[in-house]
Amino acid sequence: MSLIHSTIDLSAPGAHYGHLAIPYSYNLGGWANLQVPIASLRNGPGPTVLLMAGNHGDEYPGQVAILKLWRELRLADVIGHLILVPCLNPPASQAATRLSPLDGKNFNRCFPGNAAGTPSEMLADYLTTVLFPMADVVIDLHTGGRSLSFLPTAHMHLVPDLKQRAAMLAATEAFLLDVAFLYADVAGTGLLPVEAERQGKIVITTELGGGEVVPASVHRQCQRGLRNVLVHCGVLHGELIRRERPARWVQSLDREDYRFAPESGMYESCVDPGEPVVKGQVVGRIHFLERPDRAAAEVVANGEGMLIAGRAPSMVKQGDCVACIAHDVDPYNLPE
Repeated sequence: MSLIHSTIDLSAPGAHYGHLAIPYSYNLGGWANLQVPIASLRNGPGPTVLLMAGNHGDEYPGQVAILKLWRELRLADVIGHLILVPCLNPPASQAATRLSPLDGKNFNRCFPGNAAGTPSEMLADYLTTVLFPMADVVIDLHTGGRSLSFLPTAHMHLVPDLKQRAAMLAATEAFLLDVAFLYADVAGTGLLPVEAERQGKIVITTELGGGEVVPASVHRQCQRGLRNVLVHCGVLHGELIRRERPARWVQSLDREDYRFAPESGMYESCVDPGEPVVKGQVVGRIHFLERPDRAAAEVVANGEGMLIAGRAPSMVKQGDCVACIAHDVDPYNLPE
């Protein structure tokens, strides 16, 4: 049973704003609570949409978009039930870190969670056992954070259930980004989207840029796409914006699509996200400050496609992901 206390009744009609209180202790707080903001807007029959950001603290466009919705939306704007969690990981957001400073956890590797675990594990358990079962649609907004610079994309897993997959394909396109991305998990298990998919939910996720600087254009794309997806899902009044042209669907489903630094050093990006690449093309070089005479180590593309993400910080450690190569695909004509 979860030890997390919600200061609002999520089953109550109307608009309610509060926190999820997660008990924990630290040196200056024996009876402390981590406060995760949550809003519930329930207005008659309709779908239930769970909208979240800040899974990783250093990913800000989704947090900004949901905070703006928090202030702008009125109960009459909603059809059914809309639950807003603008930041799942407030300590990491405030510290501009990927991992939680409270327990060192990557929240997106904590699912299905542990009701008696660390704060991150407790919150993952609460989502798994309380919030996900309530929802028809789960939206989890990401960027590349400080580690990767992504071409802005809406993305999804290739789930085996064809009805669920079709609904997710349509919702992904409704985010109105030029590129839609099918991806694989190459860095572990325990992801939030995977648990929501396992429960049969329509799951919508994004990779909206990355790095320290967030251009105004990325904020605009996030906010426009998010509102359109909410209209598409039937939880928000408004006119659905139709795409002017089809999305370009790409996939990175092979581990070799994800290029890792063979050595530690200073990284030189040779291709920008969105640019085409061919097999064997140099997409980056690693230089060695302690050995100026040594030739740079090259990172090459594994096949023809486009660079969808590249390294953001210039310094890399051996094993860091420095590039992701995506390949064109027809998502509506894939093997079952």
